[in-house]
Amino acid sequence: MVRKRRVWLPNHFYHIVSRGNRKDLLFKDDKDYRVFFYILEEVYESYPFEISSYCLLSNHYHLQLRSQHFPISKIMAIINKRYATYFNSRYELTGHVFERRYFGEVLETVGDMLEVSRYIHLNPVKAGISTQPQAYKWSIYSHYFSGRSRVVPYLKTSVLLEGYPGTIKEKREEYCNYVNVLQRELLNSHSVKA
Repeated sequence: MVRKRRVWLPNHFYHIVSRGNRKDLLFKDDKDYRVFFYILEEVYESYPFEISSYCLLSNHYHLQLRSQHFPISKIMAIINKRYATYFNSRYELTGHVFERRYFGEVLETVGDMLEVSRYIHLNPVKAGISTQPQAYKWSIYSHYFSGRSRVVPYLKTSVLLEGYPGTIKEKREEYCNYVNVLQRELLNSHSVKA
């Protein structure tokens, strides 16, 4: 069966999801997460891209990614290949690390961008891993919440804030309020089920 060709729209962000094969773990410890970020920086040097939000969970990851110079499919193939090579080598495994090719959805509007970023940031809350998205270590949400983060060349967080009025701090607060509305709903639904 022939694979459907991926569409690349250089001025659009994409919601990218990659999952471990058979939903197996992609990240077993802190070193695995750190190596993934190292690979992102390494790939960025040759194939520039921008990420406005991300969240890495144990068996899958989400990126909100745009590349204006190289097809997303090329960037994702390199990222996943390098990570799979590292993972199989470290754990003395062979075969597929990822379930299939990454999922990639074009984000066409500002509303799409905001909705997907909120979904990404709340993934640990929805999964019951954390009650506060800012407390989850492997997500960029704490940057939006506190304004503090390590300087990484590919991060482009201003994209999600530019529609809000005020200072950078006020924009971050408004964005976090937007995320928190759904966070409260998720926490309430978890407590109802318990």
